[in-house]
Amino acid sequence: MSNFFKKLFSGDPHEQALKSLQPLVDSINGLEPEIEKLSDDELKAKTPYFRGLLEEGKILDDIIPEVFAVVREAAKRVMGMRHYDVQLVGGIIIHQGKIAEMRTGEGKTLVATLPVYLNALAGKGVHVVTVNDYLARRDAVWMGQIYAFLGMTVAVINSEQQGSYIYDYEYEVTHEEEDEERDETGFFKVQHEFLRPVSRQDAYKADITYGTNNEFGFDYLRDNIAYDIKQLRQPGHPFAIIDEIDSVLIDEARTPLIISAPAQESGDLYTQFADITRQLSRDTHYEVDEKKRAITLNDDGIQKVEEILGMDNMYTEGGMRFVHHLETAVRAKALFERDKEYVVRDGKVVIVDQFTGRMMPGRRYSDGLHQALEAKEGVEIQRESRTFASITFQNYFRMYDKISGMTGTALTSTEEFYKVYGLEVVPIPTNKPIARIDNNDLIFQTETGKFQAIARKVKEKNDKGQPVLIGTVSIEKNELLSAFLKKEGVKH
Repeated sequence: MSNFFKKLFSGDPHEQALKSLQPLVDSINGLEPEIEKLSDDELKAKTPYFRGLLEEGKILDDIIPEVFAVVREAAKRVMGMRHYDVQLVGGIIIHQGKIAEMRTGEGKTLVATLPVYLNALAGKGVHVVTVNDYLARRDAVWMGQIYAFLGMTVAVINSEQQGSYIYDYEYEVTHEEEDEERDETGFFKVQHEFLRPVSRQDAYKADITYGTNNEFGFDYLRDNIAYDIKQLRQPGHPFAIIDEIDSVLIDEARTPLIISAPAQESGDLYTQFADITRQLSRDTHYEVDEKKRAITLNDDGIQKVEEILGMDNMYTEGGMRFVHHLETAVRAKALFERDKEYVVRDGKVVIVDQFTGRMMPGRRYSDGLHQALEAKEGVEIQRESRTFASITFQNYFRMYDKISGMTGTALTSTEEFYKVYGLEVVPIPTNKPIARIDNNDLIFQTETGKFQAIARKVKEKNDKGQPVLIGTVSIEKNELLSAFLKKEGVKH
């Protein structure tokens, strides 16, 4: 009730926040005619000029109007794109250390250039976090034109296999056609001709560094187990702008990043217990709790295993390691299904992300589970690992002096963002009125009723020849929905 009266008497706080920024937007627009008259060299000279102002005691907030006007003009000259007023607002919100919620297609990638350039002027570096390596390379090459034109260095950190790069306009480029093509296709195609391989340390020395949340986190862990100061990668954590921030800081917040190394050999035991579990039957020798993802061996199961091993009591001090191997092997058999939780590729067990359905090569289950799956599938068993360093995304990004981000879906997590990270969410209006009709959500009492309704609606659209794209939260839900669609006779 208090929130209702607060809005009733003081108005929508989001609208008030946006209105308070209008004078700043007006100042930026007022400078546009003056900035347009500058030559390319005069525009490029603004970067050392701005840095000089900061050295004299100015703060970043003092120079926002002229800085944003310069970035807008640079974008117009090198990319043919001009920041709209709502994009200026989004840039200010991100600079303020808040989350800008912007609809899909409103140009979040271009918006980020404003706060990125502004904060890079301080000389401490800016980290732009994307959700995959492709986007890191794409955005660095695409938006790198603006930064390079203004004298900023831009780098990319990808996975260890793909390496690190620095944006270099002249690297392996022999014709202007590549640059023209980039202006037309840069939003989906990476022009590798502009990326020059460099060391990890050099990538972090750049004014602006693009990379994934995984790589930034893993580089921090590598720094923590380095023995030589020359091996250190990250110089600090001044400012991070996170794309799809709700995915990184909410959905994957507690996902642990782990660096481990091989431990002792124990492959024979994994193979032995994989053979033993093939002789055990569900319900006869063990029970499975699907909801809790747990297994429980019963007396008959324990007795059968002890007979196979030739032991009187497996739960004595000398047999406890067998208990661990047995329970792990049964879990691998009963709870993990091939081509669902994992796949076998090139003689290796590869985990499948249950949220996205993507394979995650390089990731391994802990506590011997991965080795148990390898024994189950009859592939080469890798040595067990010992954890040397670990951190969650939540703890890693809280080390930054300032974080902000952008996404199309943050308002639903407003409370969690504020409680955990102290981040405010501000929805940014679209540049043009929305033509799409956004209907209210439908709430169902049961999941079965929901899926039945979805299946009927899809069939209705299917009969009209309309394609339908459906997103679910996991592979399990995909398969469940697939069953309902099959009942309706919908091909998918």
